[in-house]
Amino acid sequence: MSDQPTNDLCIALTTARTVDEARRIAELLVERRLASCVNILPGARSVYRWKGVIEEAAEAMLTIKTSLNLTDAVHAALCEIHSYDLPEFLILPITGGGAEYISWLHDGLESASGPHAVIPAEKR
Repeated sequence: MSDQPTNDLCIALTTARTVDEARRIAELLVERRLASCVNILPGARSVYRWKGVIEEAAEAMLTIKTSLNLTDAVHAALCEIHSYDLPEFLILPITGGGAEYISWLHDGLESASGPHAVIPAEKR
C-alpha cells in the first residue's frame, strides 16, 4: 500500500455512445493532463429513465483516474466534447493502492493551477 496521500485522487465515471467517442474523450483528458489514465470498457448496457421513458442503450464505460481538484476541469472538458445532453459524471474517491501506481497517477496529472494543453479541433 502507498504511504503517499491518496485523498486527492479519484475516479470519475462516465459513459459514451460509442467506443470511438470514448476514445476521443480519453485522449482529450490525457492530453490535457486532466487524467493520468482512462480505461474504456466497451459492451456496457445501460437501462435508465430519460424524459419519463425507460430506455436501454449500448455504451462504453470510461473510468477516469484524476484528482479532486481537477474534477471541474474534467467535467467541463467532458461537456465540451460529449454527444449526450447530460453525460454521466460521478466521482469515486481512491482511498489506497500500490505505492508506485499512486505515484504514477500523481505524475500524470497537471496541478490545479497549471495550464491545460488544448487539442486542436482537427486532432479530436
